[in-house]
Amino acid sequence: MPITDWPLEERPREKLLARGAAALSDAELLAIFLRTGVPGKTALDLARDLLTEYGGLRGLLAATESEFCAFPGIGAAKFAQLQATLEMSRRHLGEKIVRGEALTSPEQTRDWLLAHLRDRPHEVFCVLFLDNRNRVLAFEELFQGTLNGASVYPREVLRRVLDHNAGAVILVHNHPSGVAEPSRADESLTRRLTEVLTHVEVRVLDHFVVGDGEIVSFAERGLL
Repeated sequence: MPITDWPLEERPREKLLARGAAALSDAELLAIFLRTGVPGKTALDLARDLLTEYGGLRGLLAATESEFCAFPGIGAAKFAQLQATLEMSRRHLGEKIVRGEALTSPEQTRDWLLAHLRDRPHEVFCVLFLDNRNRVLAFEELFQGTLNGASVYPREVLRRVLDHNAGAVILVHNHPSGVAEPSRADESLTRRLTEVLTHVEVRVLDHFVVGDGEIVSFAERGLL
């Protein structure tokens, strides 16, 4: 039976409009995105199959184009729409950390970093550049590596700090393994960067390590 023949209160779109998006299941939300099903399956049936195939929304959103399009009834157009939706979500979070605004909410910063970095397949080292009042100047991915690490060059970090005329920085990198626990190499690198930046009177406010759903703060651990 097509969804249009269901009672109004059971149709995902009408349910969302009446009760809000939070009232819907993952499958119902995905069905609204898909809009249509395939022969023999409603959009909700297709959504459930996709979630089962990929182990949930996170796995689906992390799928490559070839993986996503290999599923029957799904093509490149849907993949493009899904990536656009995902990027809008990231940018929505990013608007809370915009140029010129002071970092007043550590939780907002953590949420944005998690959304931006936790599903990256390789290690990425980033820097959040701030002025002397802790207002955001820029966020940059400076180095990309492999599954096990990324080579970080203090001279390049220093160069970008001077380019932005930053007064403070927050260092960030992810662990593709999902374990956010800092390594000894992470601690050594942090000490080295802190020493280098101290010479130009730039403060290292924190170093975040992004894992699978969690972030470890060097400042909170007393490692700075």
